Amino acid sequence: MSKTISKAGPKREDFRKIIDGKQVDLYILTNKKGAEMTVTNFGGKIVSLLVPDKNGKFTDVELGHNTIEEYEASTIRHLGSVCGRTCNRIAKGKFTLDGKEYKLAINNGPNSLHGGVKGFNEVVWDAKQTDDQTIVLTYVSPDGEEGFPGMLTVQMIYTLTDDNAVQIDYEAHTDKPTIINLTNHSFFNLSGDGDPTIHDHILTIYAETYLPSDETSIPYGDAEPVAGTPMDFRKPYVIGARINEKFEQLIFGHGYDNTYVLDKKPNELKLCAKLVSPKTGIVMDVLTTEPGVHLYTGNWLADEEGKGGRHYPRQSAICLETQHHPDSINKPSYPSVVLRPGETFTSQTIYKFYTE
Repeated sequence: MSKTISKAGPKREDFRKIIDGKQVDLYILTNKKGAEMTVTNFGGKIVSLLVPDKNGKFTDVELGHNTIEEYEASTIRHLGSVCGRTCNRIAKGKFTLDGKEYKLAINNGPNSLHGGVKGFNEVVWDAKQTDDQTIVLTYVSPDGEEGFPGMLTVQMIYTLTDDNAVQIDYEAHTDKPTIINLTNHSFFNLSGDGDPTIHDHILTIYAETYLPSDETSIPYGDAEPVAGTPMDFRKPYVIGARINEKFEQLIFGHGYDNTYVLDKKPNELKLCAKLVSPKTGIVMDVLTTEPGVHLYTGNWLADEEGKGGRHYPRQSAICLETQHHPDSINKPSYPSVVLRPGETFTSQTIYKFYTE
């Protein structure tokens, strides 16, 4: 890898550090159109993402930090990272699999969130950049790590395609029955990293139903229609138009923080969401094989400093996290997150960028 400084600003030298006895680094991907993505193998985090706006100006649409030390100290623990073994929440940090109860760390109110105290977002992945546009990340999670059963071997491939898409391919195997639910937790602002709000962004989510949740963000169970509620994004809607309505789910989440149930066949790659910035004209299509997409509007961002001295105030980013449903292991009616020996977990998500 010859490049040491990205066009977006992050420098390789600022990410080179030994953590947990393994080498952390920054990897710079570029495509034939000049788009650029930087990734660190600390948590598989996407650090920056440059795509062209309506005037051809390359704009960084990904929130991130300047150095590995800033990521270690950050209050935004999942910024741009992979989340696992299970993303989102497991109620009371407990689940039963094949008659045995497992207990996980309680790290989000009364629940377990995004894999525990030290999830996949803070481990050092083995990394190999196979060409200018591709990086392969591998991690072996030992049996019992963060309370999860089985040795889980995970491979994640980031590809920056020539049509300005970020393609993420996951694959995993286990030696004992376990549970798995992976996502990427990128915080996007299509007006540019550091723009103060995503209230003006226009969002479409191609889903008829969503999962209402309690005040601790655990779904009640059954999906409910979005029709007639502020959760309805079946047609393009400005995010800020209804975000402060006195609607129970928006009150509980301090903004949008719910999973949408996608109308699709299992493992079918399908368009699930579209996001537009009226300022830059940048459009992001989200395609996934996952059964759900979790909408989160950065409700707990607290004006922390990010790249280039820019700050990230509340609701200055949006996350569209493709995944299985929260607390699936405790909800038999939800798509299964169980992985058994001899089976292969696969998942694909694509974030595609263009202008209109």
